[in-house]
Order: sequence, then C-alpha cells, then structure tokens
Amino acid sequence: MRRLRMGMIGGGPGSFIGPVHRIAAELDREIELVAGVFSSDAGRSRAAGESYRIDPARAYSDLPAMLAAEKARGDGIDFVTIVSPNHHHLPAARAALEAGIPVMSDKPATATLAEAKELAGIVRRAGLPYALTYTYSGYPLVREARARIAAGALGVIRKVVVEYPQGWLSGAAEGKQAEWRVDPARAGEGGCIGDIGVHAFQLAEFVTGLRVTELLADLGTVVPGRLLDDDCSVLLRFENGARGVLLASQIEVGELNGLRIRAYGDKGGLVWRQEEPNTLTLHSLDGGTEIVRAGTVLLGPDAAARTRTPGGHPEGYLEAFANLYRDFAGLLRGAPAPLLPGIEDGLRGMAFIATAVAASRDRAGWVPFDI
Repeated sequence: MRRLRMGMIGGGPGSFIGPVHRIAAELDREIELVAGVFSSDAGRSRAAGESYRIDPARAYSDLPAMLAAEKARGDGIDFVTIVSPNHHHLPAARAALEAGIPVMSDKPATATLAEAKELAGIVRRAGLPYALTYTYSGYPLVREARARIAAGALGVIRKVVVEYPQGWLSGAAEGKQAEWRVDPARAGEGGCIGDIGVHAFQLAEFVTGLRVTELLADLGTVVPGRLLDDDCSVLLRFENGARGVLLASQIEVGELNGLRIRAYGDKGGLVWRQEEPNTLTLHSLDGGTEIVRAGTVLLGPDAAARTRTPGGHPEGYLEAFANLYRDFAGLLRGAPAPLLPGIEDGLRGMAFIATAVAASRDRAGWVPFDI
C-alpha cells in the first residue's frame, strides 16, 4: 500500500503548527509530505521546502500553481492540509476542493460563520473528504471518556465543566504566532474564544455526545489596546438539560496549556487533563475511584487501537494529531472514520464563536444556540 501524498498550505519559516502537522501526518508512515505552498513569498516558500526536505520544484510560490502542477503529475498530491492563519482557510479549502482535492484543515474552519456556511456548501457540492484537526479528540483517553459516557458509566449527564487556561498572551503580543491571533483581519471575530475556546467547546460536545442548545457569554479584552477577546467565561445548557461551564483565557499568568474537562452524571463523574493526557479518572456514586491509564488492558477498542506504546510510555500531542491523520488516511482509502471532526463540527465551532461574541457584546443574557 503506497503512502498518501500530502501538499501543505502554510507552515513557512517560523511556523509552529506546520512542522507539527508534518510530523503527525508521517508518524504512521501512511502519509508523506511531498509538496507545498508554504508562504506567499516565493523565497520563504523555497526555504521551507528545503527544511521539509522536499523536491525544490514542488515548493510553490502560490496555491493555483501548486494545484495545477500537482494535478498534472502522475504522482501528484492526494490531499492538502491547511495550516495557515484563519483568514486563509476558506479560499484555500475552496480552491483545493474545486480542483478535486480533499482537505484536512487546522481549526477553526474559517474566520467567520458566514464563511463556514459558504464552505459547508462547497464541501457538500464537491463530495470529497474534508476534516478538521480538533487535536484533543485524537487523544486515546478522550475517546475512552466518550465511550464510557456513551455506555452509561456516568448515567445521565448533569454537569460539564471545561477549562482552557493559558498565560502566553498576558502581555504584548510579540512574534509571528501571537501577532496574527490578536489581529481581527487574520484571526476573525474571535480572539481567545476562537483560538482555544472553540477547542474546549468541541471537546465538551465530543466527550459527552450532547449538543449545546443555549449559552450565556462574558468575553473580555483585558490587555489594553487589544482588539479581540483574551479572557472568556461561558455558561452552557445542553440538549438533555445538563448545565455547563466553559472557561478559556490567555492572560492567566503561569498557565501553559491547561485544558481540562470534567463531566458528572447521576451515577458518577470523570476528569481528563491535557497536561496529564495518559490518565483518566472516574468516580462512582459509592465513593470509589478508578484510574485508567493509557496503554493498559482497561481501554476499550477505539482507544486501544489509537495507542502506540505500552503503559507507562507517555503519548501526547503529536500522537493525538497523528490519530486524526490516521483516521483521515483511512477515510481517503474508503474506510469509515466516525469520530474524525468534519464540516459539521466546523460549522458548530464557528457558530459557537459568533454566538458567544455577539451575546457578550450585546449583553444579551441567555441566547439560543442552533446551527
């Protein structure tokens, strides 16, 4: 079975997420990065191609050139991955899909909800695979948590608390990775809510299997002069009546990447933390606690199939990304990938951002959430 050939859009010199996607995609030797338009600057695109060790002729200066050249090759790309800032996502995905090339995209799907709705139409018309790298849905113990809740281990879900604290934007936004995230022209209408809040939202729905139906949002811009939110508090109500709390912040000094989800039902509760991703804690109504570790016989089939090392050998962020790419490779080869986030997840994510921003700005109180 030959490796699938990947083209990358974005990921030029100084990019953090481009190399992450490349490493993750190639981890299981099912995919190989062979081409890319890594920057709008031809010289920087060539430099990135050299760093990725691809054929210099396949480091392109613009997207139309890459799509045309790769379509003409007998060994052209099988799909593209989009790792550029949010405002590039729609035009890049549109160009690829209309050229008949499937798409894997970094989250969020687009910069605005209107763009996401447009993209959803493009995906449906193209009839091609489209997926989003909501990274945390790729962790084995996140999938184990989802499976346990679906099997009724917690009973009826009553309360969901999801927190995503960071501190790296507590001061001036300096450097390539920070600058575009606080720029509405490149990030879109949401700052922190669009960068990490949407991850927390997706994780809450993914783990519980429940959809949010109402929310009450308080989004703040704490750092003086900043144009987008950097601190967010959102109350949630789920379709079964459960209540939730979503906290996301990038101004909590000392916090690194502290994503955590807690879910509580009428029979028990569970806790998972991204900074300790190989441990899932489950509490039962009788006071007992079960500690589930990655790589052990306690895992269900989906989590076990996405664990690469024995217990005690930690797996993390790169492997979670790789699990999404493994799912996507299977999808391209005709296998089902029911847990791989797609355009509907993208639509819900963008609707969450837009609804929270508007509700907070207008001080609207509880507002319906439906997409």
